[in-house]
Amino acid sequence: MRILLLTHAFNSLTQRLGAELQRRGHEISIEFDIADSVAEEAVALFKPDLIVAPYLRRAIPESIWSQYTCLIVHPGIIGDRGPSALDWAIQQGEAEWGVTVLQAEAEMDAGPIWASAAFPLRHAKKSSIYRNEVTQAATGAVLQALERFIAGNFVPTPLAACGEARGRLRPLMKQTERVIDWHRDDTATVLRKMNAADGFPGVADTLFGEPCHIFDAWPEAILHGELGSKPGEALARREGALLRRTRDGALWIGHAKRAGDLKLPATLAFAPESAALAEAPLQGWWRAGSETWQDIAYEESGSDENAVGFLHFEFYNGAMSTAQCVRLQSALAWAKQRPVKVLVLMGGADFWSNGIHLNVIEAADSPADESWNNINAMNDVARELIEAGDQITVAALAGNAGAGGCFLARAADHVWAREGVMLNPHYKNMGNLYGSEYWTYLLPRRVSEEGARGIMRNRQPLTAQSAAEIGFTDACLAGDPQAFRIDVARRAAEIVAAPELAAQLSAKRERRARDEAEKPLTAYREEELAHMRRNFYGFDPSYHVARHHFVRKSLASWTPRHLARHRDLGWKVPT
Repeated sequence: MRILLLTHAFNSLTQRLGAELQRRGHEISIEFDIADSVAEEAVALFKPDLIVAPYLRRAIPESIWSQYTCLIVHPGIIGDRGPSALDWAIQQGEAEWGVTVLQAEAEMDAGPIWASAAFPLRHAKKSSIYRNEVTQAATGAVLQALERFIAGNFVPTPLAACGEARGRLRPLMKQTERVIDWHRDDTATVLRKMNAADGFPGVADTLFGEPCHIFDAWPEAILHGELGSKPGEALARREGALLRRTRDGALWIGHAKRAGDLKLPATLAFAPESAALAEAPLQGWWRAGSETWQDIAYEESGSDENAVGFLHFEFYNGAMSTAQCVRLQSALAWAKQRPVKVLVLMGGADFWSNGIHLNVIEAADSPADESWNNINAMNDVARELIEAGDQITVAALAGNAGAGGCFLARAADHVWAREGVMLNPHYKNMGNLYGSEYWTYLLPRRVSEEGARGIMRNRQPLTAQSAAEIGFTDACLAGDPQAFRIDVARRAAEIVAAPELAAQLSAKRERRARDEAEKPLTAYREEELAHMRRNFYGFDPSYHVARHHFVRKSLASWTPRHLARHRDLGWKVPT
């Protein structure tokens, strides 16, 4: 079938649904929901058999839903209506939530129901739940609804016939419903409020007496700072985060957005004020426990001779600033000196890496200089990984990866991705960036020169399964996060216990020496950076314009042609 995805943005759910539907043989085209007239034009051009709306911020016009079946993905349980479904569920401590696929009608979110799926609601950030549980449930529910649509005899259930549905109409959650009372709210309540607003819009608050929005909270078990401090006061700093007193403890604030500014690491958003706070550093890279904030953490499993090292780096939204790259390289170099023969880079729970930190770059005095510093620091991490001659290295992707993060992962000997993960191994969407991280060395060896050109030119996301099939990754593992971690640990233990491990390491070192003799890594780097220098400092401002609009969340004014196939020159509806 021809299926049009009508969406506010090409977010993780839209990417996943598009890839899953294409995998099942459907012809997919995508249109951003910019205006009624634009959506009407897309429908007229593509003439879809079905319209699916994974992510909308406004209603589909009657001119479309009265003529075509339009399936809306709503991140709420049956009967839930309104634009803040997840926000209310998280803030009010629901134990279970779900996704509903319903048909568009005059009243928003009130049409007949085609499918639904439920899941336990974790105590986690809204953005994390959306990328994981909501996306997984929505994918299953849409595929079920699609089967029913194709069958032709299914009658969707009117909302009024759903009986004792828990859901109800709830308004847009305003900042008045999110406000934190630092003197009355306990830590758990503050966490729920911040989790419910994480990603967007954040919680309106103040830091150091200045209005801001705060994001990215993490509980702290040990109270640092002045014993006589008051709830709401900033107590200490650690890397990019600020420790803040609560009524019954403390928590870390990872990111903040000052009025009219960008969302940034909290200590960068309030740099002069943060500098006056005491540091609360961690000792080394070893994991300090779950009840504190730690963005880079190392741990080992197994006996001395069969130990496996695991390096975690939990960077918000997968963005890696220059400073974070420098620290990660130091952690990786330290881990390489540990007595382990297998080293697994776990990344973060929601993102493995998305490459350079565009928000920090945008906020710099010279974005061009900071871009240059950041890409070089990313390259240093990639080279540290490529040159790990004494370990078999694994990139274990529990979360999504994009741009330079994909190629940083490919610098490992093995790449294992969790089913459900989306990869975007290309750079061109950010103003025709050429890219670095030694991709010109790493990628052709995996997928051939022609395959590499296709990946970089097509600019399409890959599911974990598709990435394994074309050879970009080495395996697609269990979709459940806990099962994935268990599977990764088991596979790593098998590698370290295998009798051929010594021969594998010897062959790895010999292969790297041959490659270096044929063409040094420095040559690949210099060639890539020659292109990147033009991106950063050249006459074409495309990268700087694209970055500015990306970090400022500018509304889309058109749909990129590689997504909107119906707008290709010469497009004709198949007969």
